[in-house]
Amino acid sequence: MQSYTEENYLKIIYHLAEKTTNVQTNAIAEQMQTKPASVTDMIKKLADKGLVDYIKYQGVTLTETGKNTAIDIVRKHRLWEVFLVNKLNFKWDEVHDVAEELEHIKSIELIERLDEFLGFPKADPHGDPIPDKNGRFAKTQFIKLIELKVGDSGTITGVSQHSSAFLKHLEKLGLTLGKQIQISDITDFDGSVEIKLSDKQINISREVAKHILISSNGKN
Repeated sequence: MQSYTEENYLKIIYHLAEKTTNVQTNAIAEQMQTKPASVTDMIKKLADKGLVDYIKYQGVTLTETGKNTAIDIVRKHRLWEVFLVNKLNFKWDEVHDVAEELEHIKSIELIERLDEFLGFPKADPHGDPIPDKNGRFAKTQFIKLIELKVGDSGTITGVSQHSSAFLKHLEKLGLTLGKQIQISDITDFDGSVEIKLSDKQINISREVAKHILISSNGKN
């Protein structure tokens, strides 16, 4: 059984490994907001438990056991986010920190009942896929809003930026999960995008458009 800190390390390594093969200790230190030396000490502990493989100067990789543990933590975190939003009326920018605490609950029976109670959701309130009890993720197909062209339409299915400020900004604009949008115009000068949402037009920056994920319907 892992401590809360060990579980947090495994989850961070898992997320970082989605972007690079060998995760560097400096990257982990940045995410954990701690010193690289402290990360190295923890990595050695995780390696002794068979949860990671670590080669100095080459980085860290999760073992099969470590990966399965990390996926289980991710599953619990995302299920709790669904519960908080759907059943307790939290907003999608409020749930991360609470779910960070709840994800460490050890009861397998509780999580299985939670999954069933929620109707076996496939994605969390931010559109991130939820693995099933066997660690399998449902296949999701989406593109970044910035990749759409004028006339293209689609459904907002997720975000790749989870900061509270970003989520609040989208909420204010009405750009939340499930909303249908169409690209009305793209400005050559700065890449900003004009979007048709219901009966109104919304302008967003290229930076915002990079982090909105869309299930595309093609051109109308």
